[in-house]
Amino acid sequence: MEPLKPVSAGARVILGIGFFLLFIGLWALVTYGGMVQPLFLASPGKALEAGWLLFTEYNFIGDIGMTVWRVLGGFVLAALIAVPLGLMMGAYKPVEAFFEPFISFARYLPASAFIPLLILWAGVGEAQKLSVIFLGSVFQIVIMVAVTAGATRVDLVEAAYTLGARSSGIVKRVIIPAAAPQVMESLRLVLGWAWTYVIVAELIGAQSGIGHMIMDSQRLLDTGQMIFGIVVIGLIGLITDFLFKALNRRLFRWAAL
Repeated sequence: MEPLKPVSAGARVILGIGFFLLFIGLWALVTYGGMVQPLFLASPGKALEAGWLLFTEYNFIGDIGMTVWRVLGGFVLAALIAVPLGLMMGAYKPVEAFFEPFISFARYLPASAFIPLLILWAGVGEAQKLSVIFLGSVFQIVIMVAVTAGATRVDLVEAAYTLGARSSGIVKRVIIPAAAPQVMESLRLVLGWAWTYVIVAELIGAQSGIGHMIMDSQRLLDTGQMIFGIVVIGLIGLITDFLFKALNRRLFRWAAL
């Protein structure tokens, strides 16, 4: 191994799978070996049995679909507002000076702290859960996109002006193409945070969703179901992560040049 030296795609896959196998092996060792009581940590086999029961008897696929819809709904709403605003802040310094103090203030406010207010304003329905995800995502996306757009190379902007581009053309033809790959990467990162917000939102007043299932399992002391729900969240996140990376490479081929 050498610092910063890349590995081949095949080696990356083998190493990634190897860590998962090591993790499952250690999990099996401490549970089947009796080091941890089943009340506190179910074994891999018990977790799989609990998962099978969830799918066959408790309509867990419906819970998954509801949670995914909530995450995507709140996240897409946040992105539709945050990405254009972030690009404007990065491109135009007066816009940044106007919005940046409030955005910097708001992004430190935990979305979970707004749940009591959101229940009061919107009830315990879908609007409340979407609002939690929206508030947890929108300010993070704005500031990350603004930083990315503001870091556009000055020489590219000057070259565009030399070629006769106007202000609007600079934004459309220089800043947005230059920032787009990193903007997509920022969205990928914030989508991971959105999953933490939806689970918190589903712990209170929800009648469906993965978070609701985990909370019910906690009341029954069923660690197998709890672990299976957590694993499902991780698998969905891993899939969306790979999809974002693939989409980024496909849409913005110039980023690798």
